[in-house]
Amino acid sequence: QPQLVESGGGLVQPGGSLRLSCAASGFTLDYQIVGWFRQAPGKEREGFSCISRTGGMKNYAESVKGRFTMSTDKIKNTVYLQMNSLKPEDTAVYYCAVEFSRRLGCRYEVHEFDRWGQGTQVTVSS
Repeated sequence: QPQLVESGGGLVQPGGSLRLSCAASGFTLDYQIVGWFRQAPGKEREGFSCISRTGGMKNYAESVKGRFTMSTDKIKNTVYLQMNSLKPEDTAVYYCAVEFSRRLGCRYEVHEFDRWGQGTQVTVSS
């Protein structure tokens, strides 16, 4: 059964770093649009990063630009999210998702993504 599995979340102090993984099984992430999203308690799920089908375009929301970086490993069929300089307001459940479309670029709009992982908790606190 095709699925996405996130891992790498945890508790980290402000200013710290984490690397999240999004591993696909049952299908390939190659030439797929992949996005990262998060949902804080009491808030709607929001997108903040995506990578285009070719990998040539990566978009980041202003809230994470310069601190978060997406990367891919085609051999491992995995997408990563390196998160540096973490802040308490980054606390949320983090999700990866795939959009099955032929879009040339990418957008991190929740409603455009088709397959989701189960999420991993990230807590930034001292």
